[in-house]
Amino acid sequence: MHDDAVIGHFDVRRWTFECRATGQVAPVLFLKVIKPEPIRRGKPSRTFIMISFPDTTLPFPQRGVFAGSTALLAVMLAACGGPSTDAPASTPNSSELTALVIPMEGLEKTELTFGFIKLTDMAPLAIAYEKGFFEDEGLYVTLEPQANWKVLLDRVIDGELAGAHMLAGQPLAATIGYGTEAHIVTPFSMDLNGNGITVSNEVWEKMRSNIPSMEDGRPVHPISASALKPVVEEYAADGKPFNMGMVFPVSTHNYELRYWLASGGIHPGYYSPDDVSGQIQADALLSVTPPPQMPATLEAGTIYGYCVGEPWNQQAVIKGIGVPVITDYEIWKDNPEKVFGITAEFAEENPVTTKAVTRALIRAAMWLDENDNANRAEAVEILARSEYVGADADVIANSMTGTFEYERGDKRDVPDFNVFFRYNATYPYYSDAVWYLSQMRRWGQIADSKDDAWYDATAREVYRPDIYLEAAQSLVDDGLASAADFPWETDGYKPATADFIDGVSYDGRQPNAYLESLKIGLKSRQTVSAGEVVE
Repeated sequence: MHDDAVIGHFDVRRWTFECRATGQVAPVLFLKVIKPEPIRRGKPSRTFIMISFPDTTLPFPQRGVFAGSTALLAVMLAACGGPSTDAPASTPNSSELTALVIPMEGLEKTELTFGFIKLTDMAPLAIAYEKGFFEDEGLYVTLEPQANWKVLLDRVIDGELAGAHMLAGQPLAATIGYGTEAHIVTPFSMDLNGNGITVSNEVWEKMRSNIPSMEDGRPVHPISASALKPVVEEYAADGKPFNMGMVFPVSTHNYELRYWLASGGIHPGYYSPDDVSGQIQADALLSVTPPPQMPATLEAGTIYGYCVGEPWNQQAVIKGIGVPVITDYEIWKDNPEKVFGITAEFAEENPVTTKAVTRALIRAAMWLDENDNANRAEAVEILARSEYVGADADVIANSMTGTFEYERGDKRDVPDFNVFFRYNATYPYYSDAVWYLSQMRRWGQIADSKDDAWYDATAREVYRPDIYLEAAQSLVDDGLASAADFPWETDGYKPATADFIDGVSYDGRQPNAYLESLKIGLKSRQTVSAGEVVE
């Protein structure tokens, strides 16, 4: 027998299941999720089945949520003591079964809208949606692409978005009051690596003679910015400013481009409180261009190069308008890239929902990296859709599947170009936050010197590994993750590393000593005033 009803966003059907083997009767609820404004029209709603048995019937919790009829069949068979003579001769393999996931009680919010920019490293959000990880947590999520990083941040601050795919520097800059001031936190780091620096064909031709070649004639990588320096000097001598694009003043791309240029002797310019152009004393002039517009701006000749995430470097290769000269993996091996940002107020008022979101994102990251990137081809197909990145699948696959194409035909293996889970990619390390803060200070966005304790305190105010580890522990407890995959014993600081293109060592515990070791950039007592560096 059954009764039908519609309750909120669920179409609920109540049935009675009777086990012929034992004679036991149990209620069965079929809950069909009716999601508000799904991101892709026509996508079917998922059906969940909830079954309630007495404590003595099942070896696992008496109330469970299962996705799909296969899982329901497995539960019913277990409840009846195994397959009956009427059961099918074969049983489903493990890949067909859906893990038991029980949404946490006390979710403060269940309908959430998250923002993103059309880049491949938004993948954890897309996968958490498409694979049902958000729904498993009882969350009904809408994903919305945003016009640019400023609009995205403003909408999170205003509460129009519950959270977003953010530049790692955005929560830090907002919290210290550089630009729009607001306390933003991150419980989840979205990925490692994933960016590149591309120059126009004209600039590449001028650079090429300054770069050694391998036996097969291809250029030796990584390529130092010292190969670009004579080109910048030539343009300056001709009275032509050497313009380059990056995506936002506090973006990873800005700091990576600046790091690469400075390591090759090209000054990328300073910021000051009265001049936020970032072009004070600059040899190369950096300015903001939204990521999807990078290739067209390069082709138009407005800029001669840019630093951006994928797929917009590979797009230049496919269109034949530019050459990626270096990846950020080569600038700083396994560098932290995007984060998932929410307001501190949201995290405080919605702790259970925040934990549930973090759980879903961790599961998405695991899926993206599991079995040596076995799922990447499917991820490429998902990301290529217009509602996500909206680029050709071949362009996205060029970097997303473990390779990177520099020049047309020069495709090389870079298995860690995009990392979403391995190497503790999702853990929000304080040392990552400190590096970004150090670069803000290096280029004058933080105008005055700060002691090491300030860097540590600011990192702890924004990066929230406590939320992350609580979510991770619950996944381990539920059998959805392995304890060995999480850094339980870390103090939040990675060991010192010299895996930078210039070989300079970085220790997050000593940011001021690190700044002193860099040849170009502000030192401890220096500031920028009236276009000059002063003590």
